[in-house]
Amino acid sequence: MMNDLIRVAATNGAKALSEYTAKQVLESYGISITREILVQTRAEALAAAQTIGYPVVAKACAAELMHKSEAGAVAIGIQDETALQKAYDRIVASVGAPLEGVLIQEMVSGPRELVVGLTRDPQFGPCVMLGLGGVLTEALKDVVFRVAPFDRIEALDMMAELRAQALLGCFRGQAAADRHALADTLVAIGRIGIDHAQVAEIDINPIIIAPDGRIKAVDALIVLT
Repeated sequence: MMNDLIRVAATNGAKALSEYTAKQVLESYGISITREILVQTRAEALAAAQTIGYPVVAKACAAELMHKSEAGAVAIGIQDETALQKAYDRIVASVGAPLEGVLIQEMVSGPRELVVGLTRDPQFGPCVMLGLGGVLTEALKDVVFRVAPFDRIEALDMMAELRAQALLGCFRGQAAADRHALADTLVAIGRIGIDHAQVAEIDINPIIIAPDGRIKAVDALIVLT
């Protein structure tokens, strides 16, 4: 099924997968993603938030919408039904492109954010990247790369090469990051690049490290060739 999602999108000339579809692909490779429901109406949004539990995040979802925050198509920290109804209406009105729907997502918090990605180098093929995420990605440029495929041991070495790798340990009363889960995520991203020649780029930013050490992909983009 996941092969079909990528193949059909590429055949139809899509430049990218929507966030919802991209996360379906990630989850099929064992990567932990946020709990989320794609909805088409305000009533469905309210029901989805009830299922997930407040607070929630609402995002416009469309393959053409690669930078949702800049388009004003994201609302975070929604605490109740009234706020969700307003956010839903604002998001739908703010997006000019046809929507696949609105994504209602659990609110995941934690001060430690990572970015994991993939680029396709003309010489080396799929290369996996790990670095500090969120607003620090471009500011600090603390990133490491590996050519796929590689194993969990090599993925753990990537973490050790980060200048800020201390953030992966116990931090300000919070548990150490689940390094094995993160290593498996890095290996899986490489496998996606190898399995699917149509995938030109993957950007998971951020992966949030929860206070208990679990990691979860909060936002994801898969760009196609």
